[in-house]
Amino acid sequence: METYGYNHPQSSQNQSNYRSEKKLAAGLLGLLLSPFAANKFYLGYIKEGIIQVILNICTCGVATVIPFIEGIIYLTMSDEQFDRTYVQNKKPWF
Repeated sequence: METYGYNHPQSSQNQSNYRSEKKLAAGLLGLLLSPFAANKFYLGYIKEGIIQVILNICTCGVATVIPFIEGIIYLTMSDEQFDRTYVQNKKPWF
């Protein structure tokens, strides 16, 4: 049933207790090791990680902006949304 922005007390309590195991590590790897696409490899996106490294080499490092922005996106989204999007549904880019 749609709640139209109103949360049930039980659902909001369960949501605050949800913790993602990979969100913080993937976000920090995206911010700190963006030239090596470490966040992609950590999340299991091997093909996309190789593509990102090749892009970084071909553009002389300009493409390092992509994993940096992804790291910011990872850290700003909720734990539950991160798990749904990047761990369960396997969305490889942004």
